[in-house]
Amino acid sequence: MRNRTILIVDDELRSREGMKKLLGVWAAGQYEILTAGNGVAALEILESVPVDLVITDIRMPEINGLTLVSRMKENRMMRQPSVILISGHAEFEYAQQAIHLSVADYLLKPVSREKLYAAVEEALKAGEERDRIGFMQKMADPQLMAVKDQEAALSDPVRQAIEYVEMHIEEAISLKDVAEHVHLNGSYFSVLFKDQIQMNFTEYVARRKLQKAKELLLKTNLPIAEIADRIGYQTVKYFNKLFKDNEGMSPGQYRSMRNEMEASVQ
Repeated sequence: MRNRTILIVDDELRSREGMKKLLGVWAAGQYEILTAGNGVAALEILESVPVDLVITDIRMPEINGLTLVSRMKENRMMRQPSVILISGHAEFEYAQQAIHLSVADYLLKPVSREKLYAAVEEALKAGEERDRIGFMQKMADPQLMAVKDQEAALSDPVRQAIEYVEMHIEEAISLKDVAEHVHLNGSYFSVLFKDQIQMNFTEYVARRKLQKAKELLLKTNLPIAEIADRIGYQTVKYFNKLFKDNEGMSPGQYRSMRNEMEASVQ
């Protein structure tokens, strides 16, 4: 489990150390509180340490707070933390840029303890939700997502076939059974399905079953044997092999990624 980290960036020593002290009391050891006296030092920290939240002053020499946030977002290799901007000046232009940069909050100095705590808690909560959504999106099958996006343009038989797969995901699903269900010749249905879905029916079923397995691995604590049964595979050994061939890891390793993600935000 990695340490959760908050980075305070402010060129004014008194302000920087004051916030660090306040947040140290609030965090009660659950967060590491780092500080940087300028944007250059902040970027060096951000490139080497996964930071959950950056609290930065706007007006600083060399790299101001807004430029710092822009540089962070340009670096795709860097963990993208939530950001709270702090300024001693209520300038409309700053607020506009903060919105453009999707900053979690914009506070004016002097910042009261209550406002600081509330803003930090809200920003961290938003960051955790963003991490969860991002994690789920990474786990999704892009080809299945493409099918879902174009569902309205599909012919009735193909839509009915997709619905049939959803309703019978726990069973062994054959092209013959689905073709009969949509009242089409098997060969014609096979060509029609591949033409509209851009993959053959057997591949679609396998992908949908694996996606269902991934959802169950991430969202439940069901034994892997039961998950295999729930998606229509009679043996765990075959399910494990199929999963590893497609995902590059075993179902157990895949589930452990969820556990690591949850541990990082608890």
